Amino acid sequence: MVKYIYECKNWTDFSWQDKAINVVFGEVRLMQGKIIGQMNALGFFAKEEATLTALTLDVVKSSEIEGEILNYDQVRSTIARRLGINTAGLVSSSRHIEGIVEMMLDATQRYTLPLTEKRLFGWHAALFPTGYSGPYLIEVGRYRTGEMQVVSGRNGQRKSALRSRKARISKNGNGQIFELVQQRKQP
Repeated sequence: MVKYIYECKNWTDFSWQDKAINVVFGEVRLMQGKIIGQMNALGFFAKEEATLTALTLDVVKSSEIEGEILNYDQVRSTIARRLGINTAGLVSSSRHIEGIVEMMLDATQRYTLPLTEKRLFGWHAALFPTGYSGPYLIEVGRYRTGEMQVVSGRNGQRKSALRSRKARISKNGNGQIFELVQQRKQP
């Protein structure tokens, strides 16, 4: 039995049963429509504030999944500056938070752009501008040459959340993923 999806044969050929997911998709679209309607009823400043709060929570909560706790005010201030939103109480933030926000805004606000190696490597470089992950020197903005894993938790309680594919298949596997993402964007 395989443990990781990339160990499955034809792992990039995803399939699903439309009937099983169409009901859920319909419910999501209904809720999405309600939210859009409520947002349109708000004034410009309230809409801007709601967008800022939603993006801030998206960045903070996404990082929490990886076991990283970000300063809410720094994330919020960084997003406000990037989007040109004038708001009182902006605080300065670290280069690390700037990189996370830069990557998340590019991925969520410019999702119609093609997913390419250059873009993926740019996100990676934004997340690790010094070439280090904590005290560890890592390969940044390129395909790695060795195996890696995502580890979270405090010292003594660390656990591996993800183990990577072997480096020798990364470039080929990512090429398949790039193509798959582009195909899924097509109507």
